[in-house]
Amino acid sequence: MTTADNYPSIPISGASIKLGQFIKLASLVATGGEAKELIAAGAVTVNGAPVDKRGAALHPGDVVCIDDECVLVAAADDLADDLADDDYFDEATADDDFDPEKWRNM
Repeated sequence: MTTADNYPSIPISGASIKLGQFIKLASLVATGGEAKELIAAGAVTVNGAPVDKRGAALHPGDVVCIDDECVLVAAADDLADDLADDDYFDEATADDDFDPEKWRNM
């Protein structure tokens, strides 16, 4: 069984995501066709076990691997908790003299 300690986290917005969608989101494959082929061939593992169904549901905490490249399924809330407040800028609620139009037109 794989552990999630050293893998990059890819946040998902809901409670689950389909395997085919997730490996595209995580940039483990370039296309849906490539995802379909790898999954059908048994080259994709979830938590150390091969999975051959593109629609298999993944949940936060699952580790998905193709060959030796692995990523962790993370909840979007988990990622938000990891970010420091000063690492986030919300243009709509900013209270300063920054003019986004000035920078967009450069």
